Amino acid sequence: MGLVTLGETALRLSPPDGQRFETAREVGMRADGAASTVGAVASRLGGDAVWLSKLPDTPLGRRVVAELHEHGLETDVVWADPDVGRQGLTFYEDAAAPREDRLLQDRADTAMATLTPGELPMGRLQEADVVFAAGSTAALSETAAETTGALLRASPGIRALDLDFHPGLWSAEAAHDTLEDLFGAVDLLFASEEQAKAVFDRTGSPRELVHTIAADYDFSRVVLTRNERGVVGYHDNVVHEQDAFETDATDATDSSGQHATLVGAVLQRLVAGAPTDEALAHGAAAAALARTMPGPLTPLEADEVERLVADRDDRGR
Repeated sequence: MGLVTLGETALRLSPPDGQRFETAREVGMRADGAASTVGAVASRLGGDAVWLSKLPDTPLGRRVVAELHEHGLETDVVWADPDVGRQGLTFYEDAAAPREDRLLQDRADTAMATLTPGELPMGRLQEADVVFAAGSTAALSETAAETTGALLRASPGIRALDLDFHPGLWSAEAAHDTLEDLFGAVDLLFASEEQAKAVFDRTGSPRELVHTIAADYDFSRVVLTRNERGVVGYHDNVVHEQDAFETDATDATDSSGQHATLVGAVLQRLVAGAPTDEALAHGAAAAALARTMPGPLTPLEADEVERLVADRDDRGR
């Protein structure tokens, strides 16, 4: 088994064309979860991936799974009675400068908050090359945090965690205190530069951040994403830098899915045995393509990612 991911996937509601919710008459609906996006990207790029979660047995819960199946992602879901927990929702307003994007969280009392370690498919975890969890899942409840830790500790392969910090779910201090208890079971940490500075209360350049975070918490790998400025990774006492792939500003439609897309592409390449530099290059290429398509989960094509990486390699010779 290649990649196993665990996390909650909300349904994201968004008004069209930069409108605000208070005046919009229509909204679109998409699946929105770091762990499911990571798994779907890895699957679309040729990897073997499965997403684990707990959802309410309702039309909204089934809507999440239906969209993930459209992207070829295998799912292993614990179906909960609606009285046990609800479907998580997010409300996202996409805005052009000088306005800022707005993300509102409605994820209290969700089914995923009740997932226990005993409900995890341990056979899948023990066969996985890589397991991945999102920090936002640990924010849902003490039970969800305990289950996230159980997933990481159960795997004999690479154990990856994304900070996936959202201020609407918890404070930076609460995120650090809860996730610190999981760090001992983490080999590979992903984070955006902004999230890393907030949760770890650090300053400094990306090169300094990946080195100090890896040293302080004994991570074997740290990957720091920088949106349109590329990605920086740390592995085996070496700092790796990968510039972003250029995207025509007039064609860039949505940046909300680029971080999780990069993570999924990096993990797919690591499962395939690629070195760190190659994995980061594929991640940056996938993120650039994600910026040209709307929504948190985009229909990537593996040959497009390969073409971008090959073109850059040719230019570098």
